[in-house]
Amino acid sequence: MSSAAVLAGLMLVGITTVHGQTALEMHRFFRNQIGLSEDQIASIDRGKAVAKVIPSRTPAEVIVFGAVFVEAPPESYVRYAFDVERLLRSPSYLGVRRFSSPPATSDLEGFSLEPDDIRSLKFCRPGKCAIQLQADVMHELQRSLDWAAPNLDAQVNERMRRAMLEVVRRYQAEGNRVLGSYHDTEHPFDFDSQLRSLVGRSEALPVYLPHLSHYLLDYPGSMPASAQSMLHWERVSFGLKPTLRLNHTIAYQPGGVMSGAQIVVVKQLFASHYFQLALDLTACVPDSGHKGFYLITLKGSSQQGLTGWKGALLRLIVVSRTRSAEEKILVNIKQVLEEKQQAARVN
Repeated sequence: MSSAAVLAGLMLVGITTVHGQTALEMHRFFRNQIGLSEDQIASIDRGKAVAKVIPSRTPAEVIVFGAVFVEAPPESYVRYAFDVERLLRSPSYLGVRRFSSPPATSDLEGFSLEPDDIRSLKFCRPGKCAIQLQADVMHELQRSLDWAAPNLDAQVNERMRRAMLEVVRRYQAEGNRVLGSYHDTEHPFDFDSQLRSLVGRSEALPVYLPHLSHYLLDYPGSMPASAQSMLHWERVSFGLKPTLRLNHTIAYQPGGVMSGAQIVVVKQLFASHYFQLALDLTACVPDSGHKGFYLITLKGSSQQGLTGWKGALLRLIVVSRTRSAEEKILVNIKQVLEEKQQAARVN
């Protein structure tokens, strides 16, 4: 099953929210589109989290579906998604910060490469680099750094912060095209064309969420009236080497046939390692009894190192960990949102 097919099913689920048959249609979607068992579907209705890896187009792509029922209003998840400080409560997050409006140098305090990454930059060149960077950034670092200086780490991090601030400012003004291409391997990875390919394979997105589709591809234009937007950076470690990432989060109320749902999308703009492209879609679909909502996630990424025979072995580990981690994430989200909802009822 392709990611496009899964996304199409997800969008179609939203239509049923206006007809009062959400649970029945959700079950049909889980069964027919995702391939969940009756036991898994029953588990979701009982409030258990279920995650499943979806077959992808290439070995480099990893697509994970997840679902859990949350007894809270859908908008509570939007508030949760925009609270980036909560991430610091997870041991996997070593640093995180939301960008100001307009972005400032101080926003990148703590945005630092690992010492091993800094040392590797001395040998970095287009086509062979231990960090995912654009070719012009590699050339600038090679030209401007004093590799024998005792404050080399500070030099590198200061230039990386300056470069990332420029990326964020230009992205807000000009959109995806300024993100350029990673040139750490002999085959450059162009962000804009790869994102357009991913969204283009998801036929339902422009049909059921046309404004969001345009916003993902044509940002900063095509801003939906109900959209919220946030940029933040994070320093994360999921068992491998720590990775720096820049993310753009968008929250959107579709209206029309999708009225009542909340959509949150996280688009990765940069990652120092592993993730060439990452796009996370979350749909909060209210149930017909207004007791809560189905929290449905679809997380797709393109990751280096998952091709070839060595990559195939690594992929087995990555996929297993990703599925397990998604279930734990959903359990945590459910717990946080329901506890806040119960506290609000008491007060």
